[in-house]
Amino acid sequence: MRQETVKSDVTVIGGGLSGICAAIAAARLGQKVALVHNRPVLGGNSSSEVRVWVCGATGHGVNRYARETGIMGELFIQNQYRNPEGNPYLWDVTLLEAVRAEPNLTLFMNTDVREVEADGELDARMIRNVTGWMMGSEREITFESQVFLDCTGDGLVGFLAGAAYRIGREARHEFGEDWAPEVADDITLGSTLLFYTKDTGKPVRFVAPSFAKDITTTSIPIKRVIRSGDSGCHYWWIEWGGELDTVHENERIRDELWSVIYGIWDYIKNSGQFEAENMTLEWVGSIPGKREYRRFLGDTILTQNDVISQRPFEDRIAFGGWSIDLHPPQGMYATESGSKHLHADGIYHIPFGSLYSRNVSNLLFAGRNVSASHVAFGTTRVMATCAVMGEAAGVGAALSVIKGVTPRELREQHLTELQQTMLRTDASIIGLQNVDPADLARKGTVTASSTMTGIWLDEPSEACPLTSDIGWLFPAEGGFEGLTLLASASESTSLTIELWDTGRPENYVPANFKQVLTIQVEAGEKQWLNVPADSSLFGMESCNVFVIVRANEAASLYTSAVPVTGVLAFERGVKPIVSSDLEDHQPDQPVIEWSMKRLVRKPFCFAVSTSAYAPEKVIDGYARPYGGPHTWVSRPLAEGREEWVEVALEEPADVKEIHLTFNDDVNEDLINLHHHETPFLIIPEVVKSYDVQAWANGEWITVASDNENRTRKKVHTLDKSVRTDRIRAVVKETNGGKRAEVVEIRIYE
Repeated sequence: MRQETVKSDVTVIGGGLSGICAAIAAARLGQKVALVHNRPVLGGNSSSEVRVWVCGATGHGVNRYARETGIMGELFIQNQYRNPEGNPYLWDVTLLEAVRAEPNLTLFMNTDVREVEADGELDARMIRNVTGWMMGSEREITFESQVFLDCTGDGLVGFLAGAAYRIGREARHEFGEDWAPEVADDITLGSTLLFYTKDTGKPVRFVAPSFAKDITTTSIPIKRVIRSGDSGCHYWWIEWGGELDTVHENERIRDELWSVIYGIWDYIKNSGQFEAENMTLEWVGSIPGKREYRRFLGDTILTQNDVISQRPFEDRIAFGGWSIDLHPPQGMYATESGSKHLHADGIYHIPFGSLYSRNVSNLLFAGRNVSASHVAFGTTRVMATCAVMGEAAGVGAALSVIKGVTPRELREQHLTELQQTMLRTDASIIGLQNVDPADLARKGTVTASSTMTGIWLDEPSEACPLTSDIGWLFPAEGGFEGLTLLASASESTSLTIELWDTGRPENYVPANFKQVLTIQVEAGEKQWLNVPADSSLFGMESCNVFVIVRANEAASLYTSAVPVTGVLAFERGVKPIVSSDLEDHQPDQPVIEWSMKRLVRKPFCFAVSTSAYAPEKVIDGYARPYGGPHTWVSRPLAEGREEWVEVALEEPADVKEIHLTFNDDVNEDLINLHHHETPFLIIPEVVKSYDVQAWANGEWITVASDNENRTRKKVHTLDKSVRTDRIRAVVKETNGGKRAEVVEIRIYE
């Protein structure tokens, strides 16, 4: 046996997505980081060992413009390009390469941390070091650092350090949560094992093991959905252990889950009710994917009311958007729905005060163990949300070390710097504006080769009968003019059209009624109808307009195959795609009532003039949609004609670093495994080929370029600074989009 000591600035324990993003974030800020993980592959519940889909704020397409950016966004984009089929082993590789790419980060896999040295009074403890055993290598390694992050999921490190925590459900009265039980208890969400199947092309028999459960003696065949072609997370409902201790009873829970998996497969293969003659089991998990255990207590406890009201915390550092998703304690044996869902009207905000311990001064945490009530945990627990919290915790850890303060002191004394550092790295924060004093572009003047001055969707691809209400959303700023839509009518009729705003800039559902119009339509095909909307009702600020066209069986609208940034289409009252036995979504929740799932990248044909795509959007401080797309969009690209956007500085400067953020359509739902595939490997709107030019010595010189770009955020650090008063981004080609689209330009000395 070999004993070692590893000294670093930051130690991250746990190599799931929260730990990966925390470690990368801290390393990118120049800190020496040790990432310690107790498994042979990274990814936690998303890894090839467990194979849970990475879900996040998009909610599988329920929320709009909600896909994560920052490090989690990089992982999504990389996986989409390299692993479109969702191979779990290639996802492992994507994560491993991302970690190994960071020179300041050292990875210790197969290393199980079991000892923590901490001291101090109960309300003021400090971790001195943690010690782990590297399995297979007989190495006992002690990790010393100034700050520690518990990203273990179960929260073992914080527990051993004496951090305050909870397990189970709070009583309803404690936080006024109507989804909490009347009386507090120890019940948690259960654990899950998954399995994969495949069609071999020839008959395969199955002889059930002796421990396989006869599921016909349970409620499973009646109350759950079983299909022979399903695999992986289609069977998320194979869950059990919520009434047990999910850590100490982990082996018992695994055995029960195994018995049901093999019982389900016996039922599929041998009951005669399924076409499964050629199907076989390809993989069965052996490590239960835990949903819930310890939740640490921070200075803020996120609650149901914070989530549903979308509370804009002053110290917000991330966002989520998955529903509050709670499961019955009996799991797969429950006779009620396998899950119930409560949605906010859009994304919700997560505070930094939920990411550090209230009583261990140098402990941060991220993942499913953050400071939240059991009900709020029902949404923060999904992995892409865990990842963005991990990035925030990693940035917080790095800045705490740099400034020599505790995470609490960082929040109290340096909150703006924390948030601005995250915005600079394109982290997942919504509604905060870039106020970085070092960014020279902020005070510049912007011009462009051209600008899209309106939306003209005049190429219909498919008729859409008005059998139910439909809606569409478009950005308006400084007023809008000339709203028209394309329609057909089988007879003379009238259309009822309503205009609404969305209430909050981060929401994309109708909130406040503004105007109703009745438009006469004569019998005929493909007529352009004038909609005399009163744009003054929406003011002059950046906002989104939600148009509702009421159902009319005599009329049809048309969809277009040409997507436009900032434009969304919806249909009302679409039936859920899953059985209510599995998912209970309340139908009167606006994000469920108005669905875009069948209309993604298929806007309705309409036209309107708007100034929402002006060049100055690249320096307005917002790098995500927020009351509008906040993106410069050019006229259509043409062969032999370059489009450019230029920032003229207040005065000449020695420019050393230029940041470009391109539009990668954060409305597009991406996922790591086999839930669905996009029809493209690269988001089409992303700029593929571009030059960065500086005006120097009376001419434009190219200081950076990329002809094969497929990512959203590009940082160009020049070998030698250039003296200039103007910087241009020259777009030569996209990855399939029809126009040049740039979200943000930052310029630094």
